Amino acid sequence: MSSARRYQPHYTIDDYRQWEGRWELWAGVAVAMSPSPTGRHAEMLGRLVMALGNAIEAVSCAASVLVEIDWIVSSDTIVRPDMTIVCGPPPAGHVEHVPALVVEILSDSTRERDVVFKRALYEEQGVPSYVIADPDERTLHVLSLSSSGRYVGEKLGAASGKFRLVLCSRCEIALDAAWILR
Repeated sequence: MSSARRYQPHYTIDDYRQWEGRWELWAGVAVAMSPSPTGRHAEMLGRLVMALGNAIEAVSCAASVLVEIDWIVSSDTIVRPDMTIVCGPPPAGHVEHVPALVVEILSDSTRERDVVFKRALYEEQGVPSYVIADPDERTLHVLSLSSSGRYVGEKLGAASGKFRLVLCSRCEIALDAAWILR
């Protein structure tokens, strides 16, 4: 292993709070989150926010849908998922506990990060549900933690129809993949 790694800066939340622009902090490493999302990415995010918000309201679940909010995982790890659902009211500041669901929408610049690093991080942190949305392939990869603490799931396409998610330990919501992916 190279000795150069020990000379690499290790940033913390205090450093992060001083930065301008779109950044995340992964185990002390600054990660640029540029360029900004494309129109298809933004459209899919809008559909997911509407679908999840309406489904949560339909079952009177005490959960909040949050867009582009920092999740402070630890003093040296901060991520900003495309969408986060927390149980209860929205936090006064940033999210500081494990969300009920995280959604990442793939783009050319974030695809590997979302599918590899963030999937491993969210699984390690015990995020019950992780949805990876792909606007290019028009798919949703819906992952849920198994009893062994590993993600299992299925990839849904526009022809998949309705699927269900359980949020906040007791709220079961129904979503229409065809509507989200159209």
